[in-house]
Amino acid sequence: MKRFENQSAIITGGAEGIGRGIAERIAAEGGKIFLFDINQGLLEKTIKDFKNKGFDAEGYTVDVSSESSVMDNIRQVEEKTGQIHIMVNSAGITGVSNTKITDYPVEDYDNIYRINLRGSFLMTKYSIKVMEKYNYGRILLIASIAGKEGNPFMTGYSSTKAGVIGLVKGIGKEYAQTGITVNGLAPAVIKTAMNEKTAPEQLAYMTAKIPMGRLGTVEEVAALSTWIVSTEASFNTGFIFDISGGRATY
Repeated sequence: MKRFENQSAIITGGAEGIGRGIAERIAAEGGKIFLFDINQGLLEKTIKDFKNKGFDAEGYTVDVSSESSVMDNIRQVEEKTGQIHIMVNSAGITGVSNTKITDYPVEDYDNIYRINLRGSFLMTKYSIKVMEKYNYGRILLIASIAGKEGNPFMTGYSSTKAGVIGLVKGIGKEYAQTGITVNGLAPAVIKTAMNEKTAPEQLAYMTAKIPMGRLGTVEEVAALSTWIVSTEASFNTGFIFDISGGRATY
């Protein structure tokens, strides 16, 4: 399939994990991809891998929590490609885990907020500014099942991902009568490098809640995500899609 031929896509957190998986799928289907990531070394490696596969890909070192970084780099992409058809915000961190709120350091909470929620807000705001000019766009924010159900001992992660869900629902309605859709994805635990930093006890708790009894894969997330950001998903906005191995109950 070539669903993304002649389309440009920005993917944050694109150097690894879910972001990389989504970017690879879009590129394989003909899209031009712009990877945003704060890890410059890993980003350069991923871009090299993509180019070796024949993908049309460029990398930008971006801090999604910084307004100037987001604004400047989105402007660079717009100057280079014109229309931005797709923005997937996959940049995020789990932060402190296996920790009661009374022991949760405020500075750690502020940090996870800046990346997970402020980053989602900034990337959405400045992507829409470009998309509005063409009355077309597909925005996908990666949330989490923790944002719906709340994972105990993960105060920062659960609350900021709940904030991402609220962002999707509100902005989706703001732009419902345009050609711009805004949706979210709420995965259960996906096998990525990010989860290697999660406390083993916390990871075991989250995995035990999945009826399928296993972690999801990046490929499974990419398959659903690329449909959401395709032209086919024209009657879906302000919605949180689940990919949870049966964990989601609403």
